[in-house]
Amino acid sequence: MSSVKEILTRKPVRATIRLTVPAGGARPAPPVGPALGQYRLNLMAFCKDFNARTQKYKPDTPMSVTISAFKDNTFEFTVKSPSVTWYLKKAAGIESGSRLPGHVVASVLNLKHIYEIAKIKQSDPYCQYLSLEGICKSIIGTANTMGIKVQKELD
Repeated sequence: MSSVKEILTRKPVRATIRLTVPAGGARPAPPVGPALGQYRLNLMAFCKDFNARTQKYKPDTPMSVTISAFKDNTFEFTVKSPSVTWYLKKAAGIESGSRLPGHVVASVLNLKHIYEIAKIKQSDPYCQYLSLEGICKSIIGTANTMGIKVQKELD
């Protein structure tokens, strides 16, 4: 529960902006420039901070970022790791999932791949309280909807 003092000192949010930006590739050009510019936010400060936070990822890795723009022209942002579907496609070595999931298998992964993706996703803010097993089950479900078969036995 938030304290009264915390509620009173919160800044009023003007907008919430959601973008997908390549890791280490934030520049004041589109899509970042127009999205932040319309709220008069400091583009260079965002670009430097975002690029510093995402330097541990390979370049061109799509990062989901949520920016809270406040009425005093300041901002805060959170960066999430790439989507589960992106990781599954990279691990399977495919461009897209199956056109007929459940009938046509696009690729096969084993539980080791699923576990590694789950370890990465566990650091995301919305997954930090989930068990590793729960995250793995969710990733297996996503793989099934993409037509990627998950082998239960490790070879």
